[in-house]
Amino acid sequence: MEITTEYWYLLPASIVIATIAMSSGIGGAVFFSPLFMIGLQLEPKIAIGAALATELFGFSSGLYAYWKSKLIDFNLGLSLLVISIPFAILGTVYGDLVPPMVLKAIFAIGIIFIGYQLYISWREEEREKLAAEHKKEFEVIHESELTDVAGTTYKYTVCNKNMGRMFAAVGGAFLGMISVGLAELQEYHLVAKCKVPAKVAIATSIFVVVVTVLVASVGHFYEFAVEGGEVLNQVMNIIVFTIPGVIIGGQLGPKLQEKVPADKMKVAISILFIVVGIFMLYTLI
Repeated sequence: MEITTEYWYLLPASIVIATIAMSSGIGGAVFFSPLFMIGLQLEPKIAIGAALATELFGFSSGLYAYWKSKLIDFNLGLSLLVISIPFAILGTVYGDLVPPMVLKAIFAIGIIFIGYQLYISWREEEREKLAAEHKKEFEVIHESELTDVAGTTYKYTVCNKNMGRMFAAVGGAFLGMISVGLAELQEYHLVAKCKVPAKVAIATSIFVVVVTVLVASVGHFYEFAVEGGEVLNQVMNIIVFTIPGVIIGGQLGPKLQEKVPADKMKVAISILFIVVGIFMLYTLI
């Protein structure tokens, strides 16, 4: 196996992508998969496998940062993992049966819709704040409560848990097939529908994605190892630069999020989803 510096530019690119992903909760593979397929002209299977490997390390780095901040709702995360993991395995095993172009088109349209719904949710929250300024917070009963390392307490209720399980199943399957979908659908459910504080939703979503990606990526890694030769060599030459980049970005993302107000973060995420969805549709033309 020969390691070259051909893809050196992926190091700074990975830092930027991982910082955005960790601060917003969007899966880094949403950016890496198109980058690998369009920019590097890789076969879809190689691009998806390399994107999953990169995302695994980047999200693991971000997970550690959010864990230190005590922003992860582990009970909620585990309840989603029991659904997302089996479907991610199914998506990995049977992903070849569905044309990647069809999956990308469906997901691109879906992520644009999610971005729009997040924006609508933000507008509704702003109106509610103006209409309910006189109300006392203790009048609202919340099912969950979490206090972060800074002493800030977040109170929230996870609504429509069946919808959350359905999104975990669909998102897990998409993650196994095309490396994206789980983080984005989880954010739609938790942030837009249930109005869970963005910081808690993002941190918990990252926890779910890390574990699910770890399971889903095993099949891709095994195929690379068995096939060996040029395929394995190409993947290694890519991730030798992307993995250090996303590890660094994984630490920078949570710090960036701390400095951005939750309402501004929701707007930023909605715009980011719409832009990514449009870009994915553009790549299909």
